[in-house]
Amino acid sequence: MLLSRYIKSWDLDYWKVHMKHVFALNLPGWGLLVETQVPLPVVYKEVKLDCGYRIDLMLERKVIVELKVADTLNDVHLAQMLTYMKLSGCKLGYLINFNVKQLRTGIKRVVLGNL
Repeated sequence: MLLSRYIKSWDLDYWKVHMKHVFALNLPGWGLLVETQVPLPVVYKEVKLDCGYRIDLMLERKVIVELKVADTLNDVHLAQMLTYMKLSGCKLGYLINFNVKQLRTGIKRVVLGNL
């Protein structure tokens, strides 16, 4: 039983990594600039700090896409997205959770201010 949970968890994490690459390979074919694992430094008193923030996908330097494998999207995921949006200057983001039966139920659109 414990082993099957471990394998299931590994498969979902593998799925997330795999889908990140699928997006990165296919979206440029639609004419979109796609960046993966975009480092997001924090600037404090004119000093750039590398806090380890990494955006999963950034489209056209305007839209953030964060990929998750979680039972449900919760406030921590939303807080992470809002932090990334504020630090990057992006006003639109999508949280995508792959741990759902139908993918459309795992997508949350996040808007910072007015578009």
